[in-house]
Amino acid sequence: MDLSNILSQLGVGSRQTVYLSVTPGIGLELIELDSASRTVKNYSFRPLEYNEALREISDFDAFKNALTELLEEFKLNPKNTSIVLNIPMVFFANKELPLLLGDDAVTEALTSEVEQSYIFRRSEPVISWTEAIGSSSNNDTRRLLFTAVQQNILDGIKAVFDELGLSLAGVEMSLTSVLKALAFSGNADDVMKDNVIWNLMLVNQNGYSITSLSGKKIVDYYEEPLPIRSLENDEIYNAINASAQITLMSYPASYLYIVSETDLVSAEILSNRVQIDGTVKFLENNQFKKQNIIPVSLEILEDMAGKVSLEAIGIAAGNMVNLPVKFNFISTGGASEDDINEIVPVKIGDKVIELTPLSARNIALAISAVVLIPILALNVFMPMVQKHKQQALDDLNARIQTVEAEINKLSSEQNKLNNFDVNNEIKKVLKNNRIKLMSYSALGDSVPKNLWITYFVAKDDGKIDIKGESKNVENVYRFFRNMRDSIVDTKLMLYKLELETGSVDEAVETSGSVNYGFEITNISKSELEPKPETEKSEGDNAQQQQENNQPQEENKSGGDMFNGKPLLNLGNK
Repeated sequence: MDLSNILSQLGVGSRQTVYLSVTPGIGLELIELDSASRTVKNYSFRPLEYNEALREISDFDAFKNALTELLEEFKLNPKNTSIVLNIPMVFFANKELPLLLGDDAVTEALTSEVEQSYIFRRSEPVISWTEAIGSSSNNDTRRLLFTAVQQNILDGIKAVFDELGLSLAGVEMSLTSVLKALAFSGNADDVMKDNVIWNLMLVNQNGYSITSLSGKKIVDYYEEPLPIRSLENDEIYNAINASAQITLMSYPASYLYIVSETDLVSAEILSNRVQIDGTVKFLENNQFKKQNIIPVSLEILEDMAGKVSLEAIGIAAGNMVNLPVKFNFISTGGASEDDINEIVPVKIGDKVIELTPLSARNIALAISAVVLIPILALNVFMPMVQKHKQQALDDLNARIQTVEAEINKLSSEQNKLNNFDVNNEIKKVLKNNRIKLMSYSALGDSVPKNLWITYFVAKDDGKIDIKGESKNVENVYRFFRNMRDSIVDTKLMLYKLELETGSVDEAVETSGSVNYGFEITNISKSELEPKPETEKSEGDNAQQQQENNQPQEENKSGGDMFNGKPLLNLGNK
């Protein structure tokens, strides 16, 4: 057996690494880059349905068929092919934890945090985390960036790869792939500099996210869900603009970089709507794309070249881009995809062999098997070592049981005390202040001509009450619809709409010069019109008689067009 056969059995030499991306709106992309010219050397894709609501691949049989067709198109042998896969981001957050916690304890704490998300109520999460650079001002804690994907989705991907005989070298998520693509393409060179504070806004059909960065370092992350698919045209941009202006107050920066990943939103149009202090840049990653993100080989058809996504470019950039934050869902020892796929040429005689960490490990294992096994077999002290280790393990298990009992006791006492939850209160205050700020902003943008606001209040608990007058009913409904669309999730209703004159006869005599009074609110009728204490003390029969007589009195006055009853609550979503 010659040297080539021996090395082939050890997985050295002929293995090729290619890059795949599961990209919503496009499908499954396979891409090869030319690192020297920074161009797309080869590219193709197959349609693949992705459920953005559940954030998972809809059909793994379709995933297998798409992958098989791409391998055949590229003439790749599965036995000699390693693949690095990008998947859409499912969950991303940051958290501060005590510095003394070990890796296993950190993973357990982060898993508990992730399980609170609705996505992971159907499947267990797989966590990948890293420490944020310059993470905490507290010497006793450290801030961690972490992401998660569903265990069943990862198992489904591995099952397809095993069935096809492919090697899965890494699984990364789309946020880091997008950042690597921006760096590789040069589109963000002016913001990806040390100590430059900037925000990346990624827009998709479920809403938008804000990633705050310092150069290439992720500082913070925020995700805002919006019902973009249920809105139309300007309603989409108005909703994003109204929400983003409030959100960006918490993330002051010199630049805002907008990337749209949905065909429903143009990043260019949105960049002209958002009003912030700083420079606004944009990049289309959708049907509004006017030119390729990076140059593409002339061998790739124009229609095919127009599909190349940021995610595909970023995953293929690999170790050609130095990004401080790296995640890999199949890494057991913290190794990144760059470490797995870094190729080192080694010359043996007249042959040049390409080694990766994986193949080098296989060679080391083979040498260890030949040299060390006979020595270990002669080790007469093995039973003694085993006995000692078993005793240590028993002691450790006993200590673990004691610690778990203490934790359960403390948790029980904490629940009984029902202590004040500071985090929940902070979130509550931020949410209420956010609604108040959004209502002020929306009020200024929504008042049409010939409509006047006579009373406005936004309370700390999210309650809003607006009163005013208008020359016509159409303006009232236009104003109500604008306020409802601008301030989402507040359940505004048109509570009252009535003539400002004393009677219908007087309204007719004024020859149409009539004002209409209105009230828009999300406060209940019982809060707006509280009963006097004397009335509360009366019996049920007297109260019923008063309610029966009330409509007759109102009809006589003619001043209330709807008998004092609130209109249909059109503000509910």
